[in-house]
Amino acid sequence: MTLRTTFIGAALAVAAAAPLAAQELKFANFTPPFHTVNASVIEKLNADLSAATGGSLTVRGYHGGELGAGPVEQYVRAVQGVADITWGLPGYTSQQFEKTMIVELPGVVPAGKTGSDTLCDAMDEISGEFPGTVPVALWTSEPNIMIMKDKVVRTPADLAGLKIRVAGATAGKVAEALGATPVQMPINQVYNSLQTGLIDGVFTGASTLSDFKLDEVADAFTLNAPLGRLAFFAVMGQGSYDALSDEAKAALDEARGCALGNNAETAWNATADAALEAARADAGNTFVDLTAEEAQAFEDAVANVVAEYVSSVGGEAALAAMQN
Repeated sequence: MTLRTTFIGAALAVAAAAPLAAQELKFANFTPPFHTVNASVIEKLNADLSAATGGSLTVRGYHGGELGAGPVEQYVRAVQGVADITWGLPGYTSQQFEKTMIVELPGVVPAGKTGSDTLCDAMDEISGEFPGTVPVALWTSEPNIMIMKDKVVRTPADLAGLKIRVAGATAGKVAEALGATPVQMPINQVYNSLQTGLIDGVFTGASTLSDFKLDEVADAFTLNAPLGRLAFFAVMGQGSYDALSDEAKAALDEARGCALGNNAETAWNATADAALEAARADAGNTFVDLTAEEAQAFEDAVANVVAEYVSSVGGEAALAAMQN
């Protein structure tokens, strides 16, 4: 059974005979309310649940770390009940999500398939990495690009010795294969680290240019290299889920899942496109759009990364499911 069938198999309607007691679910967001996650996940979930329950079950976002600072602790906050629902990045606690993070590697998401659907199809293989929670949505970012300060990257040789921020273990493997020195840190530390020269650049999606204002400190961008992408989760603490009435659970089960993940992913891509358009309009920025021939050098450098990582985590079945 996949995540998709689990969600679709949930009850499709809330019983009208016994109205729900009003309940508001707390959604912990470590980013500001203008971040893409707010409209695409938090507000979407609130609208869907409110409509399904006549306003009896709603979601409130607590933004900017109001329920606890630091994105690394987001998963634990859901398990401990500090928040009912949280969102975060598997890469921040890479050892917990070794198989889930296979989706981040270059070329894993098949052409024409979304990252959310890729993760949904592998749920049988990765579900054990989400203990104490009920997955609300899984999705991926737009493809990673190189976002640099005072460094223009045209070939892998240009990355030699540069300090590159990565979100987790998989991006770290890619950076190492390209000759860079990976530096793992949460995204909310990247702005200052770029500005002060602690790092030379970052491998991440272009949506961060607006969501985290990296356009203010970066000035060089390299596109079309095979750098993979980022994975994201939104999870509900098992205790919070179990405390819901049957009617509330039915409404939530209908609202969560692959469709919500795809809604988030679509929004991430739209944010990235708009951010790139704005960055290209800045005459102070340098853009390197690698041709297929130029990208091949990067392709060759990372050619063994997927197989080596998958083997190291025993993820062959997860990879096969993702690429089904």
